[in-house]
Amino acid sequence: MNSIKTLLTDLNLIDDQDLELFSTRTRDCENIKVFRGKTSGVIFMEAPEPVDGIYESGIYRDELVNLYGKRDFEITVDTDRRLKDYKQFYIGKNIVDFGCGEGSFLRQVVEFSDKAIGVELQRSYREELNKDEITCIADVKEITNDSIDTIFCFHTLEHLDDPIRHLKSFKDILCPTGHLIIEVPHANDSLLRYLENEAFKGFSLWSQHLILHSRVSLAAFLSEAGFNNFVIQAKQRYSLSNHFNWIINGQAGGHKNIFSVLDTDELNKAYEGSLQMIDATDTLVAIISN
Repeated sequence: MNSIKTLLTDLNLIDDQDLELFSTRTRDCENIKVFRGKTSGVIFMEAPEPVDGIYESGIYRDELVNLYGKRDFEITVDTDRRLKDYKQFYIGKNIVDFGCGEGSFLRQVVEFSDKAIGVELQRSYREELNKDEITCIADVKEITNDSIDTIFCFHTLEHLDDPIRHLKSFKDILCPTGHLIIEVPHANDSLLRYLENEAFKGFSLWSQHLILHSRVSLAAFLSEAGFNNFVIQAKQRYSLSNHFNWIINGQAGGHKNIFSVLDTDELNKAYEGSLQMIDATDTLVAIISN
């Protein structure tokens, strides 16, 4: 049974008459149906065959590196942005980075926070972080209730087959005045929604991303988990140069080749603003108060 489809149906975000077939494959699965709710805009896929221990072993990350190369540049840019955008949520706070990966953000905020904890399934990442005296655990159940000021969840919620349970567990460990910061891929990404770039669709759809959220679906998930005070913002992670390369060459990486000369602060800010006007950015950011 597709738990994501059941959840979306229960929340009145989709019904069978409202669905349209969006794709018949993902970049790693030849035969898997991906659907879009015409009203809510949410994109989700049939449940792929489970791969035992895929997140614990980290094998999927190795496969991605082999196919597309390392993401060191992208990780650095994302980390720099988050350090700037979320200062008020980590300086002097008790924080959790849920799905912290190798700890690119966590390692930078440790010295500024009162207490920093990573939550990560991949054993090798946990071991490395703990070896460097940065606490990293496998489950939020190990964290005392009402003890955390801020939880960061960057591009992780879309991987979870039981997202409401996890969101409720976040609510449990947050202190009464705590905050939850979530970033997720946006179903309304301009390359998917308006430009209908088939090359980008083939790259973007991935069996590990069980859902691409719209504003409507993300708000419904948060409300179902008991969060009533939140704002959802549109954020553009990738620049105009990246989009140029998808449109012209059908490939990622424009932000790392000759097109990158376009990426001035002024142009990127203006491009993001234009995409925000039509709600077509690549990322949604939810800032939630407990």
